Amino acid sequence: MIEAKIGSLLDEKFQEEGFTDCFLLEVKLHANRKLDVFIDSDTGVTFEKCQSISRHLEKHLDEEGWLGDSYVLEVSSPGVSRPLQLLRQYPRNIGRVLEVSLKSGGSQKGALVAVGPQSITLEEKIRVKEGKKKTTQVVRSDIPFEDIKKAVVKISF
Repeated sequence: MIEAKIGSLLDEKFQEEGFTDCFLLEVKLHANRKLDVFIDSDTGVTFEKCQSISRHLEKHLDEEGWLGDSYVLEVSSPGVSRPLQLLRQYPRNIGRVLEVSLKSGGSQKGALVAVGPQSITLEEKIRVKEGKKKTTQVVRSDIPFEDIKKAVVKISF
């Protein structure tokens, strides 16, 4: 119930100038009246955006009393360790390495090189032994969205 109300408030906020590229990923209400709101954006989430959205939500939470007098509200972006949840998140990660768990049980890892309406394309460099020499080959794999169980961006240093 509260999750749906928060979703409606955010839909309203995301119509404002400067927030039209934002979208809601998840709302979690914990037993101790802690409310976690995860948002993302096509251009990246700034601290200022999170702060403005938090203030917008706090205003309504305080006026309506949905969580009582004492609650904790946390508005943040999902961070790199959380899986990609929406098709809209993939284009911003082109060029990064993804580890994709498949619904069939396997997994694939490679650089995200393309995002289409139905699938993503990963590029992986593999070493192949040809006679006494080893060569590097580039292998591209198309993975339909319907086959993806979980996709996580892997950070390399």
